[in-house]
Amino acid sequence: MSTVDVAGYVVRGIRADEWERVKALRLDALRDPAAPLAFLDTYENAAAQEDRFWRERTEMAAEGATKGRQFVAEAADGSWVGSVTVLMEQPGSVDWSGQPVERRQGHVVGVFLHDGHRGRGLIQVLLEAGVAWAWEQDAERVRLFVHEENERARSAYLKAGFAPTGVVLSFSEGEEANEVEMVLDR
Repeated sequence: MSTVDVAGYVVRGIRADEWERVKALRLDALRDPAAPLAFLDTYENAAAQEDRFWRERTEMAAEGATKGRQFVAEAADGSWVGSVTVLMEQPGSVDWSGQPVERRQGHVVGVFLHDGHRGRGLIQVLLEAGVAWAWEQDAERVRLFVHEENERARSAYLKAGFAPTGVVLSFSEGEEANEVEMVLDR
């Protein structure tokens, strides 16, 4: 997928030289009121990262990458207003939460859309771009985790065709399980 135009926005994959914009959008996402429910990182932690971290992160999700891909929604004025990243997980490996990976799958992370740009179908198009890329990588399914209290995100994922699997995990030690796995099968 190269670019998709929707309602005056362009949805496209990032380029390796856009690390400063990747950093700025991630910091915006971590300032969002839903960030504590949506992300496993904090603004303070991300802001403290060196430029090298952001360059490497961007390179690993840019055009031509095979382990992950980041897509952005770009407004007519050139500003980035949203993002979705898909990471590829291989069977026989262990995912970031310590769970075994049983099949080749895409894992959606970092879903964000600026408040003033919501309700225009951009999240759906961003998710479609990420899922299409995962299918191109021969994924058998695409999954994500969403906090059980993040109703806005859960609704968007259901609308995009993702369904709960019944798996619920905790991402923090000592916290009760509250992250719901949702999948989209091929």
